Amino acid sequence: MKSGKNQALHRRPKRVELGQYVVADPDICHGKPTFKGTRIMVWQVLDDVADGRSWEFICNTRWGGRIPTAAVTEAVRLAQEALLTLYKQPVRRPQGKRPALAAA
Repeated sequence: MKSGKNQALHRRPKRVELGQYVVADPDICHGKPTFKGTRIMVWQVLDDVADGRSWEFICNTRWGGRIPTAAVTEAVRLAQEALLTLYKQPVRRPQGKRPALAAA
């Protein structure tokens, strides 16, 4: 008879939705964060950003239109949150867009 503890140890990790565009799935790229529907790993795109490539180039040329620029934005935001969490700094969330002032 198997104990509940042994069964818990053999459970397969599940897919984790890290955002609208980013996912960590143990069946894709060994669970490293990737962009949904691709095998493009987030670290690859962050390397491109760090190398100074434009987000338009990254999305449309480097990765052939397989990821939208909003996905790059999300990856950078997630990296920022991870860094701030690592160093126990408060994560500041952007406030909603403020309505434009009415013309007088």
